[in-house]
Amino acid sequence: MKCILMNKNKEVLVAEYDPATSVFTKIYEIQDINYAPYILKSFYIEDDINDTPFRTNLSEWFKGRSIPLWRDKLDLLLHRLNITAPYELLDKAFGLSLSDQYWLKPEDSDIKYDDINFFDNDFDYVEFMEASLSTNSSQITKETSLKTPNNTTDGMLKKAWIIDNGIRYLLKAGYKNETLQPFNEVLASEICKRLGFKHVEYTIDTYKDMVVSKCPCFITKDTEFITCNQIRNDMLRHDSIDDYEEYIKKLEDNGIAKAREKVENMYILDFLIMNEDRHLNNFGIIRDVNTLEWLDVAPIFDNGQSLNIEYYDEEEVHISGTGRLFYEIKPFDEIIKVVKDIKRIDISKLNGLVEWFDDLLHKYQYLTGYSEARISKLCILLNRQIDKLKKISK
Repeated sequence: MKCILMNKNKEVLVAEYDPATSVFTKIYEIQDINYAPYILKSFYIEDDINDTPFRTNLSEWFKGRSIPLWRDKLDLLLHRLNITAPYELLDKAFGLSLSDQYWLKPEDSDIKYDDINFFDNDFDYVEFMEASLSTNSSQITKETSLKTPNNTTDGMLKKAWIIDNGIRYLLKAGYKNETLQPFNEVLASEICKRLGFKHVEYTIDTYKDMVVSKCPCFITKDTEFITCNQIRNDMLRHDSIDDYEEYIKKLEDNGIAKAREKVENMYILDFLIMNEDRHLNNFGIIRDVNTLEWLDVAPIFDNGQSLNIEYYDEEEVHISGTGRLFYEIKPFDEIIKVVKDIKRIDISKLNGLVEWFDDLLHKYQYLTGYSEARISKLCILLNRQIDKLKKISK
């Protein structure tokens, strides 16, 4: 199929695309490489647009828009959607997403971005939400239910985009039988709110007696989210703390104000909630798709893999105590050292946070079944991290 890769209304390139494999087999013409997905920038060679690295990475990028193979209960989801592989969903709605404005337009089509994008146009989500989140759901019956941004969601957790009063919200469940992730997201939002960190606002919601987190989309039809993972391909690779410093410089060179402070805020939050999963795809920057201007760092989001107590007894909480700093797995006590001036944080604003979290966990105890001992240990761990941050800041 001959098609055009579009960025909103801008033609990026013309290529031959094989829907059966989600592979671009030939690139006919580059229309404007500046508007291409950022990750392709470092692979582009003007005189050889069909060289293997560029075309291969174009295919990998597009296939990477599909639901990942490590999604919780993926086999069940695929059965309910009546498909055999996640990448089949990319052909149902032109590969559109709520994270950016890229889509595939058949060359012989006169379809318009304004008529199909999910920022302006409503989409069916009830059947997809049932298939993704429900413990017992039948196969999808309406083809329109597959014309949805749910086809291009990332991550291991069961999730679904919905529309509530015209706002696009993402619902996210816990992992397998664990239900703590939604509460960690809301806790992270509360910490960010108190400390003045730019963040995505999460709330607790319920779906069929299941606790889920709910957050609004932080991208608009004029912006895109570019991950740190994409940006690093345009940097020297040290696979060390040097990459962190180069990343900060890259943000500053592209005009992002207070870049270091904003990235540091993310690691302060990770220290407080012991977030183990700050990988390179859940932070980055927001870019204007019309002007290509780097607007700001992305608001802090995806904080669910936190407060993971390995086990506990009557005397002590046992935890792993390690998180991610770019490529390195390091103790949180080491990661927090990247913060140049911890004294700029008014930690007194966290007073009462532990009691607030305790109330939140008790409010939904009838659904989670958390024991009093578990709630107590979680609060002890949170209190311990706040006290440690207070000592560091003295």
